[in-house]
Amino acid sequence: MIENIEYDALLERFKRVLRDNGLKYTKQREVLLQTLYNNSEHFTPEQLYLYIKERHPGLNVGIATVYRSLNLLEESGMVTSISFGVQGKKFELANKPHHDHMICRQCGVIVEFEDQIIEKRQLAIAKEHGFKLTGHIMQLYGVCGECNKQKIKGI
Repeated sequence: MIENIEYDALLERFKRVLRDNGLKYTKQREVLLQTLYNNSEHFTPEQLYLYIKERHPGLNVGIATVYRSLNLLEESGMVTSISFGVQGKKFELANKPHHDHMICRQCGVIVEFEDQIIEKRQLAIAKEHGFKLTGHIMQLYGVCGECNKQKIKGI
């Protein structure tokens, strides 16, 4: 977990984004941000909504608030998402160091990884083409080790 001072700065930025978009800062929105901050999971809006409802039973949070807040956080660059087509998006807080993802097409597990050789190669490729790289998203799709084991066992 990251130090509280970083969370405090993140919360202040979130409050500013809300204010700039004419939305109120609420306990529900703060709990949403805290949940993303304290978990390394990638949440769909529905999973995040259910997670918050389960852990904060007295908090009256609506699914529309979750969707609206996630969209606002994504537009402001505070969260990133991985698109799963018709299954929707999964979100994570954008405060981690840059990383890429491997995604299992069978069970949906997401594995984060960092590889400096890949990063350097991408910069070199961009430079070869006279392209100034400002960011990238790499998503590798396949079948995870667990699903592969189940296939071999005939499960």
